[in-house]
Amino acid sequence: MKQHVVSALVENRAGTLSRVSGLFSRRGFNIDSLTVGETEDPSISRMTIAVTGDDPVLEQIIKQLGKLVDVIAVRELDPSSCIRREIMLLKIGADEKSRPAVIEIAGIFRSRVIDVSPSTITIEATGDVEKLDGLLLLLRPYGVLELARTGLVALERGSRVLSLPVLSISN
Repeated sequence: MKQHVVSALVENRAGTLSRVSGLFSRRGFNIDSLTVGETEDPSISRMTIAVTGDDPVLEQIIKQLGKLVDVIAVRELDPSSCIRREIMLLKIGADEKSRPAVIEIAGIFRSRVIDVSPSTITIEATGDVEKLDGLLLLLRPYGVLELARTGLVALERGSRVLSLPVLSISN
């Protein structure tokens, strides 16, 4: 089983998220990550859904999503031709003695220190899942007090876009 990333354009209205997540729960599919946000068109939102499963499971998910009235377009994003990012906020236990090491590790991962207190440092990190997992692995020994992750957002590289279907007008 592998992780798949599905991108969907959906109507930006009340109940859409509930209908999409309900589809997953009714079919017994687990969502690893789900992010939703408005697109360049305020009436449309983009959902980025990470799911783990084999190819038949993915095919079923895409077919079922395509049947929902709120879904405008849906497809799997090829990992080799898309950009994936996530944001992570980490609050680390750091006193005067450990603070320089924590700041150095954050810098190596091009993360930003966004808050400092006498006993903690809060770090903002952006990147792919592997980068964030690596940062977390190195900071765990200092004591992770709190952790928040956004989930994946993804877009295809180059000029290919997930767009609205073209409607033809016939006389």
